[in-house]
Amino acid sequence: MSATAPHAGPSPIRRPVAAAALLAALVSLVFGLLLAGAGPASAHAALTGSDPGDGAVVDTAPKEVTLSFSEAIAVGDDSIRVLDPSGKRADTEAEPRDLSEGSTVRYGVALHSGLPDGTYTVAWQAISADSHPISGAFTFSIGAPSETTVALSSQDVGGGPVGVVYDIARYAAYGGFVLLVGGSAFVLVCWRQGASALPMQRLVVRGWLTLTAATLVMLLLRNPYTGSGKFADAFDLAGLQSVLDTKPGAALVSRLLLLGAAALFIAVLFGTYARREDEREKKDLTFGLAIGGGVVAAGIAATWAMSEHASTGIQASIAMPVDVAHLLAVAAWLGGLASLLVALYRTPDIGSAAVRRFSSVAFGSVVVLAATGIYQSWRQVGSWSALTGTRYGQLLILKVALIAVLLAVAWFSRRWTGRLADTAVASSAAEVEDAATEDAATEPGNTAPVTSEEASGASGDDIAPERAAQLARQRAVLTATKKKRVRDADPERSGLRRSVLAEAAVAVVLLAVTTMLTSTEPGRTEEEAAAGATAATAPAAGGPVNLSMPFDTGGENGKGTVRIDIDPGRTGSNDLHVWIDGSDGEPMDVPELKVALTLESKDIGPLPVVPDRLAEGHWTASGVQIPMAGDWKVDVTVRTSDIDQVTIDKNAKIG
Repeated sequence: MSATAPHAGPSPIRRPVAAAALLAALVSLVFGLLLAGAGPASAHAALTGSDPGDGAVVDTAPKEVTLSFSEAIAVGDDSIRVLDPSGKRADTEAEPRDLSEGSTVRYGVALHSGLPDGTYTVAWQAISADSHPISGAFTFSIGAPSETTVALSSQDVGGGPVGVVYDIARYAAYGGFVLLVGGSAFVLVCWRQGASALPMQRLVVRGWLTLTAATLVMLLLRNPYTGSGKFADAFDLAGLQSVLDTKPGAALVSRLLLLGAAALFIAVLFGTYARREDEREKKDLTFGLAIGGGVVAAGIAATWAMSEHASTGIQASIAMPVDVAHLLAVAAWLGGLASLLVALYRTPDIGSAAVRRFSSVAFGSVVVLAATGIYQSWRQVGSWSALTGTRYGQLLILKVALIAVLLAVAWFSRRWTGRLADTAVASSAAEVEDAATEDAATEPGNTAPVTSEEASGASGDDIAPERAAQLARQRAVLTATKKKRVRDADPERSGLRRSVLAEAAVAVVLLAVTTMLTSTEPGRTEEEAAAGATAATAPAAGGPVNLSMPFDTGGENGKGTVRIDIDPGRTGSNDLHVWIDGSDGEPMDVPELKVALTLESKDIGPLPVVPDRLAEGHWTASGVQIPMAGDWKVDVTVRTSDIDQVTIDKNAKIG
């Protein structure tokens, strides 16, 4: 290593301050742009409507059931199932029909004719355009609600043990990518001599092995992950073939092919390149490896961009290359950080120049991350309410906080880098070698001192085999001791190791949060889906309905008043209470009481309601379904004797 002092240049303390100032400005810009409006975006598909709607009560059986989604989905056999009250299939088609028109995504299944009255369950399952499985269920009733024996699985699609293993593989894939790409870039850009260092070779190779193994696991588990949730289906050839026909399956296969090219790259990097001694030839080979490796790394990053959040929603043609740049910047920063940590702890050869070059690479990566992160945040969040009120937004806030912590620790690392000099190690090398030789000479079992020629590796034909073996052991001890003392000789180097270790610990947590973000529904989509679902199925604004209707059946004690309460008086499920007071104002029992609801403007009804007697003069019915808002006619039939009966009605605004 060079024994010269560090070259003159910008103050190592001023540069971190400037970096921190720039980062603060970029973070402010991120949260400012989050408030900017944009057109509708989607990432996870969401159910936006159905016909019949959730909780609707229809007079006659519909010919089909249709579901509308916020974005394109992939469907297969049994993606939409309609079950009658006994749990039997009420639909006639195994695969839903695509009824989409323009930007409207709609699928439907036909129903059997002559379906009996009762409550029907619609269960659906699909894969959204960003590769994530989605599912749900709702009910509607024909004639009137009824009991149902349908029991759906409580396990969400993509959950269970298969989901846990798949998520672990997803995290491992990101970690392997970071080590593979970041470690290779560190060697080519920051420390070319590291190509011959065994710890660096192991780091990059382990990154390749991790990414390859994780990709294979994800490919095999893709079918059960999006379907049955059973590990045994991982080896179902028909299911595997169906996965290969999907966009996520094609992305995983493409990644495996690119990893084959990456294996050749690694072989050249740690083989021919590491052994090349001619500087001109090595420079040319560096350029070639950088271009080839960059293409392979960008291709591997694109396998995520083409199958996840970036591939769907607004501006997908811009979002995908931005996502690739974001992933490459993450790998260069965090993978380089891991490489630096290994180099500082496991090798004595890395010099201050390599550390400073990585510092520049890390700064450039942070700038790219900030720029691409601004765009991604605006695209996936888009509002303050989504930032603070959705899981995706909360994870994004946590990610920004972790990046801030990481940069704060990195500032201390840059200070140690500014103090780092090669002179300390160089000046102590001779002393360390002498001390190491002394230690080796006192090895247990050593009966003869080691001469200078022997210690330096000299040997001759006159040396006995036992003595040669002893010398080999002593040289190994000497080399190991020397390396350890060189690593520990410089206090600045020790301080840098500790700060880089802290950075790496934060980076591991940051990578975990980033992985969780990729499998979480973006805040903008979650809010839009909730708004759409509210408009389609949630109760309309309204309030409790109170009616009072006098009646006279014409017979003895046939006069009185009917009082009706409908609570909450909105679309969906309601509670109905009926009180009958006699002409004297006291509670009055009658032999028969019927209620019916009719929405004449929509030709809905009459929907019969048969309340149960709760107490003298008081009847009640729960779960009364109001399918839509409107001016409903409430008919009440009161019978006071075998021959005395009257039907009265009154209109009420419900919903």
